Amino acid sequence: MDRYDHAEQAASFTHGADEYAAVRPGYPDAAIDLLLPGGAHDVLDLAAGTGKLTESLVARGVRVVAVEPADGMRAQLVAALPDAEVHAGTAEAIPLPDASVDVVTVAQAWHWFDERAASAEVARVLRPGGLLGLVWNDRDDDVPWVAAYGALLDEAAGGPPPAHGAHPTPGDAFTDVLRTDVRWEHVLTPDELVRLAGTRSYALVLPPDERAALLERVRTLVTTHPDLAGLDRVPVPYVTRVYTARRR
Repeated sequence: MDRYDHAEQAASFTHGADEYAAVRPGYPDAAIDLLLPGGAHDVLDLAAGTGKLTESLVARGVRVVAVEPADGMRAQLVAALPDAEVHAGTAEAIPLPDASVDVVTVAQAWHWFDERAASAEVARVLRPGGLLGLVWNDRDDDVPWVAAYGALLDEAAGGPPPAHGAHPTPGDAFTDVLRTDVRWEHVLTPDELVRLAGTRSYALVLPPDERAALLERVRTLVTTHPDLAGLDRVPVPYVTRVYTARRR
């Protein structure tokens, strides 16, 4: 099996939606600041998943429309934010009118898109001068235990994953592409840290015995590593990469 089969991994999130909602990190306030320029009123959260980013956007008092293709993810989003406007749809066929939003955000998902088609659709729904904001949470592998944790996941996947979102290229309709890194910590229990490993797309498509073996190796690391043993709360260091681009 190709552990990096794009379609299979993307589809896997429907089945892992509850765990994704429970243990995946949200996004730090400093990242939200970058995604919401002054004067923004109407925001599209595209590929909104379980609403990890949507919730933070709603809390800022702007009008947010969430679009998500996966039924399981969308159900979690609606349960968490019952008053939110939520639609089924994809980045390549956004169910919104032309020039209807000031900001389009995409969290942890741009690498799943057909970039050319998605860029054209985002440009279509954005008002002139509007902002596209792409965001990814990456664990900080400069921390030794985090590097060991990541190595276990890479081993299970048959090697390091492709570089997701390393150089997004939203196309000629956009200008002023800027990357900003935000460092922060997401606190989990040791059990949640083990469960977090199981929410990776390649872990979701593993055969059950291989998935169980992976999680057991992660549990051993979490309970025995000198920097983690005995902790009941683990600060997981993240670097959140925020890319912004302006609609011409």
